[in-house]
Amino acid sequence: MAPLHPALAQLAPADGHLTIGLELPLDNDWGPARQRADREAGRPFGVPDLTEHARLAQLADRLGFAALWLRDVPLYDPVRFGDAGTVFETFTHLGHLAAITRNVVLGTGAVVLPLREPLLVAKAAATVDVLSGGRMLLGLASGDRPVEYPLFGRDFHARGEAFRKGVEALRAAWRHGPLERPAAGLGGDRQLEVLPKPVHRSGIPIAVAGGAQQTPDWIAEHADASLNYPREPGALRLKTREWRESTDGRKPYLTPMVLTLQDAPDAPARPIRLGLSTGRKALVENLETMADLGVAHVSFNLRPNDRPVDEMLHELAEEVLPRFAAAPVHAVRERAR
Repeated sequence: MAPLHPALAQLAPADGHLTIGLELPLDNDWGPARQRADREAGRPFGVPDLTEHARLAQLADRLGFAALWLRDVPLYDPVRFGDAGTVFETFTHLGHLAAITRNVVLGTGAVVLPLREPLLVAKAAATVDVLSGGRMLLGLASGDRPVEYPLFGRDFHARGEAFRKGVEALRAAWRHGPLERPAAGLGGDRQLEVLPKPVHRSGIPIAVAGGAQQTPDWIAEHADASLNYPREPGALRLKTREWRESTDGRKPYLTPMVLTLQDAPDAPARPIRLGLSTGRKALVENLETMADLGVAHVSFNLRPNDRPVDEMLHELAEEVLPRFAAAPVHAVRERAR
């Protein structure tokens, strides 16, 4: 059995411990108090405050979170979706994070591949991988916003086929040596390559988000990990079992999750859209259940909270992370300050 790529191994360690990451932006712009303030000030909903983005990313890195995740939202749609994601262009932002962090895996959850030129995605992702020392994890999606496709000159209904071809092009671009299929109209003597190459010869791990308009068998064969939203325990058991059986247990199952972290540690957990509202004790219990069912990594979206982001990061780092995986030495020192 081939070993996991180092970036994936950081999210799914061999000892089976669940790991925890964070979805950017680290802002609470979905919280009730913030929404009221934004309405009164005439600020649009879903556009985060990015003034502290670098400091908070560095804090998360020092505190021992396993990964920072970026969504790919090419166009802000205030009418239908009302969420600008992390605002910054995805790969530009990843390059900045590569420079200011040391340990976290840098993941995309997920790049809408059919809207992008695959060879340029391959080059951008490999650049981030090299700049970060091999910490890049490329989450890919087929996209779910039909309004975007005509603006990019793409066919929404053909996105499944475009996704498959795009993944093939990424893998080919990361292999060492010239591209196997020169661009149309070029002679066979042209030795074209996409540079830089990823840090590891195995390339960059790809996590497929949801179904991506593909069959489960195709995803099991071509993806290095599955990236799926949370489900109630019964449905999660079925989903993780299917993934484990289709991959012989060799590929990790990753879950992004919206989290409203209550002030009261004993607050019971209740479902919210795509996640939980809970105190930290019930959160630990839910994470233990997810781990038992086969989830390797959970990333938290903290935007619905009213609490200061720093406060929540410290609570999670001090009270939740140690329950699942040993914290790096640098994280322990940070907590002691």
